Amino acid sequence: MKRYLVLEDGTVFKGRAFGSPKASIGELVFTTGMTGYQETISNPSGFGQIVVMTYPLIGNYGINRDDYESVEPVIHGLVVREYSDEPSNFRSMMTLGNLLEVKGIPGIEGIDTRKLTRLLREKGTLRGKLTAAGEEVDMVKSLETLESYSSHTNCVALVSTKKAYPSPGRGKRVVVIDYGLKHSLLRELNKYDYDVIVVPFTTTKEEIMSLSPDGILLSSGPGNPEDVEGAVVTIKQLLGKAPIFGIGLGHQLLALAYGAKIIKMKIGHNGGNYPVKDLLTGRTELTSQSHRYTVEEASLENTGLEITHRALNDGSVEGIRNVADETFSVQFHPEASPGPEDASHLFDRFANLMNASNRKGN
Repeated sequence: MKRYLVLEDGTVFKGRAFGSPKASIGELVFTTGMTGYQETISNPSGFGQIVVMTYPLIGNYGINRDDYESVEPVIHGLVVREYSDEPSNFRSMMTLGNLLEVKGIPGIEGIDTRKLTRLLREKGTLRGKLTAAGEEVDMVKSLETLESYSSHTNCVALVSTKKAYPSPGRGKRVVVIDYGLKHSLLRELNKYDYDVIVVPFTTTKEEIMSLSPDGILLSSGPGNPEDVEGAVVTIKQLLGKAPIFGIGLGHQLLALAYGAKIIKMKIGHNGGNYPVKDLLTGRTELTSQSHRYTVEEASLENTGLEITHRALNDGSVEGIRNVADETFSVQFHPEASPGPEDASHLFDRFANLMNASNRKGN
């Protein structure tokens, strides 16, 4: 059954529908990974996005029970060149199309994703509409809808946990502030036998410190960090109270807490193969990334922060730290999923910081 993808600049792509038959609107982003589509569509950082897969064949190994990064995928659509409805993999439990249908996410296949990606690289992020399956395009109505559509909202409120919950261990107490965390983050922390407590993004400084954390982790998440109500104030109050490690959106929020500025990128980073240089070790690592905002380097002056990581493709800031406060953060995902695990040693860096700290949650 046919389906159309209409962009806000008037470009129309005609393809075939799969997944949910319903229509959807979102911001188009392209992701460069060759594999990992299940992790990508279930990453909470993708909230509100219509994801374009640049690798041409998607769905060929199906969907399994282990590779979810959240229980409920929150992307608004999936765009692929060729969709495989007959996966071949011993772990496969359903097709990609089955999953999208169950979760109410529309997909479109059979369009020129190379042309679409080049268009997004040239013009930056564009709003797009996936029509309902079998529906003809009403250009006037579609463009009016796209013009009025706004993604500026506190996306974190829609993906963060509503109640605190534990992931028990016998080691250090780590409080994770959930801005839209991935399951793989908890898997990494569990390797250290940490006593992990995940709390909502609205949790106050007093409530967090009452848990006597040895360390605090600011998780990744979707959207503009400046829209996350109250987060920066809370983080400011936590500075110097316990070692802090920020990832993704957590990195941006930490930068804001120190007085830095955040800007929206023309072309975001989405995929599992972005090279980043660790300026502390001189080592270059391939990283998994999912973000449309970045820390403005010029704004770091006089904040007390130093740059620890830099993207090699575009030179953007990928990591910061404040030695005195025992805080550091990275823009990418050291827990990977999908993507390489080159940067997983950053969890060792967090462990060393907690072991050496004399704050002990005071």
